Amino acid sequence: MTITSNTRVVLLGATSGIGLAIAHAAAAAGASVTIGSRNPASVERALAELPDTVSGHVVDATSGASLAAFFDGAGSFDHFAYTAADPLAGLTLADYTVEAARSFFDLRLVHALDAVRLAVPHLRDHVSVTLTSGTAAFKGGPGWTLGAAASGATVSAVRSLAVELAPVRVNAVAPGVVRSPLWSGMSEQDREEMYRATGATLPLGRVAAVDDVAKVYLALMDQDYVTGTVSVVDGGTLVA
Repeated sequence: MTITSNTRVVLLGATSGIGLAIAHAAAAAGASVTIGSRNPASVERALAELPDTVSGHVVDATSGASLAAFFDGAGSFDHFAYTAADPLAGLTLADYTVEAARSFFDLRLVHALDAVRLAVPHLRDHVSVTLTSGTAAFKGGPGWTLGAAASGATVSAVRSLAVELAPVRVNAVAPGVVRSPLWSGMSEQDREEMYRATGATLPLGRVAAVDDVAKVYLALMDQDYVTGTVSVVDGGTLVA
């Protein structure tokens, strides 16, 4: 479904990073956009830099009641994308706890699926849902067992939902390392060194910017004949 001035896009986790870049891209394409995030100050900051075709609301993605109220307020729409996630941090098996695993999975998968459940009744015909995975689904490493498991589970969920919710198209985007607030738990020096070192190993010579990834979400919204798939945007991470 080509994005036009009649298109309505709803985004959760869209006040910074990839989500905010998707909001910018969708608005630039002419769509009316609704963004949601749990931090009121973040919503205000995002709206201050976005065009007036974007509205924003405070919503707690971990609360079914809050999500239901958010979607009820959004009305009917064409595309839904979920990018909500806490900052990333590696966790080795030696440091693993059940509580850490539950926390990691909750926002990235458990509540993502609840958001889809609550969004679907508001979707118009022949439209789309896009979730967020990661290249860890296909290429793990020390300390990234939880990231690989959550990303892989999202891929599997998308393949099932694409059949269950048809003709709604359900896809996922799997970014590699991206310059985004997901790495805010690291010091600026460590973060920049990681970006430099990771980029040096990639065929394209750099890690992604959030705009690189946002383009893929928009492409999946626009493409009427793609469902149940995962679009990898990684600069060559999986082939390096």
